[in-house]
Amino acid sequence: MAFQKEIEPTRQLTSIFDSLMRLLLLATIVLVSACKGTKPVVDRPNIIVSTDIGGSDPDDYQSLIHLFVYADQFNLLGLISSPPDAGRKEHIEETIAAYAADFEKLKEHSALFPTPEYLLSITKQGATDSLQTEIPTELSEGASWLIEKAKENTGQPLYVIVWGSITDVAQAVRHDPSIKSNIRVYSIGSWNTVMDPKSRDYLFDNHPDLWWIENNTTFRGMYMGGDTTNSMGNLTFVENHVKGHGALGDLFWSKKKDIKMGDTPSVLYCLNGDLDSPEGESWGGSFIKTSHGPNYWTDNPADSLIENNRAGAKTVNKFRKAYLKDWAGRMEWLD
Repeated sequence: MAFQKEIEPTRQLTSIFDSLMRLLLLATIVLVSACKGTKPVVDRPNIIVSTDIGGSDPDDYQSLIHLFVYADQFNLLGLISSPPDAGRKEHIEETIAAYAADFEKLKEHSALFPTPEYLLSITKQGATDSLQTEIPTELSEGASWLIEKAKENTGQPLYVIVWGSITDVAQAVRHDPSIKSNIRVYSIGSWNTVMDPKSRDYLFDNHPDLWWIENNTTFRGMYMGGDTTNSMGNLTFVENHVKGHGALGDLFWSKKKDIKMGDTPSVLYCLNGDLDSPEGESWGGSFIKTSHGPNYWTDNPADSLIENNRAGAKTVNKFRKAYLKDWAGRMEWLD
């Protein structure tokens, strides 16, 4: 018993020491992340991307390439291939292959870049057709994955950024409405809504409590207006700062030689600004709340914010030089 009494304090000291070492390790990671310009681990938003990459518009390739260059800034939890048109999971995998070729160079700048193997593991096939009925009845692999991740991460919001039709989100919410308490949707509407109006209308009409930024025109500020002088133009920027910069830069150039990237404001919103305040300024736009629901925002129609007849577009293009210069710096990492 006397021996046991002597041992007990030693165990306690060992436990205290182990706890202190874990705290020190976490503090070191946070400090290194801050020094390298990345967000601390605890501040990185959880994100799932729903994309129609490989469909009729090559700009999803552009947006996914941009996202991957910033992949250390997020907890990426899912990459879902969604309607409309012929885009499939394999087109996400094509972009991951380019990322794999550049991974070692990216890793030199931040240990938080996910491995290509991890990205492949979270890549899922979503619906392959737009909703044909008034209420979703199917549940795709991608929608099921969305539900799983939303339920796993109840302590931190899951941002679902939608670049194609909102089909898989509608399926997920229909099958498990409880996930609404933990997901935040930022969708790029316009043509994507036209291609699957039933999914959008299902969510809008039946789930007014859903946290949702519906960006129908604000995203146009990504490639309309703003500072386009010198190498900041849609074509000159790609020629000077993307083309020839790693496998990702070459893939970008092969798909489209000028900036469109209409889906990228959803990523920029998560990079710069207050995630809890869609009405505030951010690289991804500023939005207004309507009477539709307590957590619904859309394009600001103020005349002063219109660019080329697109409401709210100036809330994005006002930051064009800032977000393009920041991206150019990251593309240089791939040289």
